[in-house]
Amino acid sequence: MPDFAGLSHFWVYLSASPLLGLTMTLCAYLAAQWIFRRSKGSPLANPVAISIALIAAVLWLSGMSYQRYFSGAQFVHFLLGPATVALAVPLVRQLPRLRKAFLPLAAALAAGCVTAIVSAVGVALLLGATPELAYTLGPKSATSPIAMAVSERLGGIPALTAAMVIGTGIFGAIVGKYVFQIVGIRSDAARGVALGLASHGIGTARAFQLSAEMGAFAGLAMGLNGALTALIAPWLVPLVVRWMA
Repeated sequence: MPDFAGLSHFWVYLSASPLLGLTMTLCAYLAAQWIFRRSKGSPLANPVAISIALIAAVLWLSGMSYQRYFSGAQFVHFLLGPATVALAVPLVRQLPRLRKAFLPLAAALAAGCVTAIVSAVGVALLLGATPELAYTLGPKSATSPIAMAVSERLGGIPALTAAMVIGTGIFGAIVGKYVFQIVGIRSDAARGVALGLASHGIGTARAFQLSAEMGAFAGLAMGLNGALTALIAPWLVPLVVRWMA
């Protein structure tokens, strides 16, 4: 017979500890990975999207505040920096190919970064968004820390920018495979650049699931796009807003 009394005592201890948020995060991701494997790697079963849905459901059903959950989950959040730095390892392994593709990479980076910013701001304004919302959406294709900093500098809403960044990454990781098939892009390098540039960390994680080469190019594109977005978004976004207003 299961020891329900022991489980009850364990739950009382865990619920009063910051470890609850960490445990929830790890369990949700393990469950999401299991679903992803059972789906035979389908992009529709994106582990990040499933994890978010599971944690949101638990928080809603239990009535737990996000602040309480994050007091434990912040340990995983801290690892985001080291994980980003670790992308340098596959980049070094692919360095000869990266050097040969410098000019195409630079052109794709410039075109992709400008297109991501202008399209997001332009579409938002055409649909009746306020300038504040346009400033919030402008850096959505950069990685979260950079996007939130740029949004705050522009006068946007950093918390909403973070949500848009996550949504953009999940969407790109899900539909990227089908877009590549439709337009006939077969090169792992080109696919990696597109995923990293448009879908930052989540797209890069998806690229590594497909091939090491794709992941390396995605990591490079993600890092360079973040730096370029930080440089040009503060003047490009207000320029587009003024022009369309």
